[in-house]
Amino acid sequence: MSRIAPIQLGNTTATTAATLQAVQSKLGVLPNMFTTFAHAPAALNGYLQLSEALASGRLNAQQREMVAIAVAQENSCEYCLSAHAALGKGAGLKDQAILQAQQGRADNPLDAAILTLALEITRNRGGISDGQLAAARKAGLDDGQIVEVVSHVALNVLTNYLNRLAGTEVDFPHITLSAAA
Repeated sequence: MSRIAPIQLGNTTATTAATLQAVQSKLGVLPNMFTTFAHAPAALNGYLQLSEALASGRLNAQQREMVAIAVAQENSCEYCLSAHAALGKGAGLKDQAILQAQQGRADNPLDAAILTLALEITRNRGGISDGQLAAARKAGLDDGQIVEVVSHVALNVLTNYLNRLAGTEVDFPHITLSAAA
């Protein structure tokens, strides 16, 4: 049950309504997460700006969605897990790759290194060891990619925490959290 109800377009400012309409135009739908964020327009705009900036980074769309799936699983956020599984399919991820990402795994060694780092950052709240950082570099990640992984983790932690706190109703095909979480 929703603890913070999504805002209705008619119950917000014209500026926020325009932002939400732009999201709807881009995605073809207006997910509940965005209308929940709309209670705080600064948070909504900050999320959108960071998301847009990271979309032009070096991590490709599939890698970004795999990180989001792994972090959502780790943070027990069914809303984000469901949303990013759907978005991952749109980015070309197959069902097996989505399941693997949920388990923190990937067949491609670079993708696996990205997921490992993302989960270590999430689990340790950024406080990873020198050995973990060295392992990420040895697996092929350079400092720019490492910073992008941190940024994607932060973006996803924001949405995971908001959706868990708000009890945002899942409006994507529902994916159940793995029992290992």
